[in-house]
Amino acid sequence: MKSNIINGLAALTLIAGGCTSYEIDMPANPEPPVVGHEVSKKVAYQANPAFFGNNDCLNALKAQLPRISDMGADILWIMPINQRGELNAIGSPYCVKDFTEVNPRYGTLADLKALVDEAHSMGMIVILDWIANHTAWDCPWITEHPDWYVHDAAGNIVSPSGWTDVAQLDYSNEGLRQAMTDAMTYWVENADIDGYRCDYADGVPHDFWTSLITGLRTAHPDLLMLAESANTDFYADGFDMIYDWNSSTSIAAAFTNKKTAEAVQEGVDALAKVPEGKSILRYVFNHDVAAENSVNSMYGSWDAVPAAYVVAAMLNGTPLIYSSMDVENMSGKLSFFNYNPLTFSAALTAKYKAINAAFKMTEEVRRGQLYDYSTSSAVCFTRSTPEHNLLVVVNTTNEAQDVRVPINLAGSVMTDLINGGEITVPYVINLEAYSYTILKQ
Repeated sequence: MKSNIINGLAALTLIAGGCTSYEIDMPANPEPPVVGHEVSKKVAYQANPAFFGNNDCLNALKAQLPRISDMGADILWIMPINQRGELNAIGSPYCVKDFTEVNPRYGTLADLKALVDEAHSMGMIVILDWIANHTAWDCPWITEHPDWYVHDAAGNIVSPSGWTDVAQLDYSNEGLRQAMTDAMTYWVENADIDGYRCDYADGVPHDFWTSLITGLRTAHPDLLMLAESANTDFYADGFDMIYDWNSSTSIAAAFTNKKTAEAVQEGVDALAKVPEGKSILRYVFNHDVAAENSVNSMYGSWDAVPAAYVVAAMLNGTPLIYSSMDVENMSGKLSFFNYNPLTFSAALTAKYKAINAAFKMTEEVRRGQLYDYSTSSAVCFTRSTPEHNLLVVVNTTNEAQDVRVPINLAGSVMTDLINGGEITVPYVINLEAYSYTILKQ
């Protein structure tokens, strides 16, 4: 060991004296060591076109892009834009009649392309919702290619279990595989989209996804692929992201059943399953969760939703804002079938902008070691790297709460990432109902 130290000092002396027969390229400011798992710094926004207009929905959505971009969204996920089926239908946009036609009530291909171009100009990427498992009953494939569907013993085309408005496709047929590949290639080439969110990915064979993604990325290597599944096998298929199915229910339990520590642990466990270079989608609402739960009571109150989003985001993964979370006073179950133009809130937009900015400014320290200090009334955790500390505190109740600060951070100077400026951290932080603080040192 002593000889290694002496040799190292001798080498440094030679370099300092300028006596070099070779050059050593050393960074002036080496990056500090990273403690843990690679984390995301991207934010997704799920847009239901029917929430933006009764007609001409794509242009109405395009008009909102400056606000969505300013909020901090990097990924714009547009729910199905395809022509909806009518035969045996119940109004679902996931009941697709034609895979290469835009729903005329939404607009035209030119409208979609203009929207994508505008999003690109703002630094966002655009992914389309895609339904590969089934079609509408009036899809032309039903009559033109009945062999592309699953049949029962009597020879009748069947529905997926529980979804009588659609017909189940059969991926043992090579013709179907090629047709679906062609349809997905169509939007990449003709609308310049940046990838897909694949609905019910579990219903489609893994080998199809692998072949599809490999082929699409031959010409478009940066495509983002999101699988609606919690199955980590989809990463091997080429998907970049899967779902954290339990994020919304575990966070809701923190707000309504005092299970704060469980929500923190769920986030840690979910991230541990994600390979380097991949991510996981975390959310408090998406279209299914909002349609199946009373949005004003799932987290105790609609006022609690931004605070719940802090928990979803700061426990890592790719956080999702669903169009409606940025609207005041939502209540009841929110159907995604109906045309329901919403009035978006500047105040809520500003809240999510601040949270997303804090999320992005903490990318490095969010890779650090997590310590959980949660109580029955507050999510409270820290993350630490050799260079930085992070403190996240969220009041999960409808009353003001005093939350003790971990002793190693009390009295230190930290930056308030929500309100701005530096503060000397008190020993006890007082938080109003459903409020939160994010501090970085």
